[in-house]
Amino acid sequence: MSGPDRTSSERIRRLAERMQRSRSRLVYSPLRGLSVFGVIGWSVALPTVLGALLGLWLDRVAPQTFSWPLALILAGVVLGVIVAWEWVVQEERGTRADEQPPAKRETGDE
Repeated sequence: MSGPDRTSSERIRRLAERMQRSRSRLVYSPLRGLSVFGVIGWSVALPTVLGALLGLWLDRVAPQTFSWPLALILAGVVLGVIVAWEWVVQEERGTRADEQPPAKRETGDE
C-alpha cells in the first residue's frame, strides 16, 4: 500500500477497534459512582476498625505507656488511604488505556 492509503486504513482500523471496545464495555451508570465511594470507604474503614480492635486486645495483653488503639487506628487509616489511592490510580490507568489509541506498531516493510 502507498503512504496515504496505509495511514487511512490504519486510522479506520484503530477507529473500529475503539468502537468494538466501547461496545463491549458496560454502560455507565450513576450507581457505579456510588460503588466507587463504597470501595474507597471500605478500604479505609476496614483497616481502621481492625487496628482499633487489635489495639484494644494489645492494651490488655501488652500494656505500654502509649495507647495501642490510637497508634493502630492511625496505622489503619494510613494503610487504608494507601490502598484506596492505589485502587484509584489503577482505575484511572484502565480508563486512560481505553481512551487512547493503541501504540503505533513499527514494521520493517516501508
